[in-house]
Amino acid sequence: MATIAEKIAESLEQLKQLQDKENFIVLHGTDQLSRVHLTRLLGEGWLKEVVKGWYIASRPGMEGDTTDWYTSYWAFISKYCFSRFGDSWSLTAELSLDLHSGNTTVPIQTIIRNPDGNNNVTSLLYGTSLFNLKAQLPTSTYIHPEYGVRMYTLAEALVFVSPTYFRKNPISARTCLQMVRDESEIYGILADEGASTRAGRLVGAFRNIGRDKIANNILNYMKRLGYDVREEDPFEDKVENISPVPVSPYVARLTLMWGKMRLTVIDNFPAPAAVPTNIAELLKQLDDKYTEDAYHSLSIEGYKVSDELIEKVKSGNWNPKEEDKDAHNALVARGYYQAFQAVKNTISKIIEGTDAGSAVDDDHGNWYFEMWQPMVAAGLYKPSAIVGYRNRPVYIRGSRHTPMNYEAVRDAIPEYFRLLREEKHPAVRAILGHFMFSFIHPYNDGNGRMSRFIMNTMLSTGGYSWTIIPIERRDAYMQALERASIEGDIVYFTKLIANLLT
Repeated sequence: MATIAEKIAESLEQLKQLQDKENFIVLHGTDQLSRVHLTRLLGEGWLKEVVKGWYIASRPGMEGDTTDWYTSYWAFISKYCFSRFGDSWSLTAELSLDLHSGNTTVPIQTIIRNPDGNNNVTSLLYGTSLFNLKAQLPTSTYIHPEYGVRMYTLAEALVFVSPTYFRKNPISARTCLQMVRDESEIYGILADEGASTRAGRLVGAFRNIGRDKIANNILNYMKRLGYDVREEDPFEDKVENISPVPVSPYVARLTLMWGKMRLTVIDNFPAPAAVPTNIAELLKQLDDKYTEDAYHSLSIEGYKVSDELIEKVKSGNWNPKEEDKDAHNALVARGYYQAFQAVKNTISKIIEGTDAGSAVDDDHGNWYFEMWQPMVAAGLYKPSAIVGYRNRPVYIRGSRHTPMNYEAVRDAIPEYFRLLREEKHPAVRAILGHFMFSFIHPYNDGNGRMSRFIMNTMLSTGGYSWTIIPIERRDAYMQALERASIEGDIVYFTKLIANLLT
């Protein structure tokens, strides 16, 4: 007779076979797993019930952790809605624009349009919900290539989105407007609907971002059809330096976020002192902080390190091929030490006259290599694992912010470093340098350490001191980053770092 462990292993093998076919496991009843396997996996914590009869894959011992739900969220919405409503559903125009614009935040409530909707709320996990709105579908729909949900096309969403969207979500709205390559589809929708008020709003919106040609084309087209179009700017403000040509939504989002946040950083951060000129003295100050910095930075990431371990790897009394080979924390600590030395080299270059943004652009790949080189030396990582940016999705534990897909990273990183190079204020380079790198999350692992290295490189070379974020402030630190990612509010993160300056 099979043991309990053998039975669980058998059920896990069935789950694995499903996972090999789908990135995210969303199960409905016994459609894909037998009742025996379903009950067993549910009881052991390998599955989690979302609503009655619907399950997602989970991990035992992680009760209360939102990560499994947030990573499976859109896969669940897609499968659940297709199962219940067939093709008779779509996200709203507002949610459609969020996704078109590269906004990867998991919404608290997803509203779907459904001609047979009952206007009821279905409660999901961790305070999220689905609202089934009785409303007509858009003329044409678009299946999101990553999330698999039905949504408005970009053109139709821009036409039918509510006026308040432009005021409440200006970054997403401007990002979508920048994505328009051919306005003819917008003409057609406006004309067919006789939507002169909506036309006036879009004319004002396009003019707000400096795309006067599109604004004039829409205005003239509607007037030739006999419509009285009155131009209205739906935004509350204007933004400078918007690209006049269509760009990737991720590039547009970064640029708009940087422009919005930089003034907030300057208003809430102390003015810099004189930039240091004595390289030897500065490097000694950094060395004096190393042990404390390594302890807190690695502890924030969840590693168990001690001052003794940090000093051991710093002194070189460490061999990954002998007694410490299986000591994961020792390998990570050694990597931090090697990366710290690489960061010091970059700081020296900046003090000698190299542009700070350019220096970090040139050197950050080497920082990352040094951070993980001990893992390669110990045979735990392949060399290819520490070269270049990620080639798979990543998720931040417990966060509603899902980092952009790995293909978008290739667009976002060059723009990130352009912004860093062109930024003149050292506090902005430090605060937004950290936040934006973490927001992009370009690597499979180590993004937090890299973000803090970037921040401290900019602080140390910009008239501030290397600043340690203590493990005791971890919750406040993570909440501040979450608030900036989800709400676009950088004030809390700025003030947190400002208060830690020494």
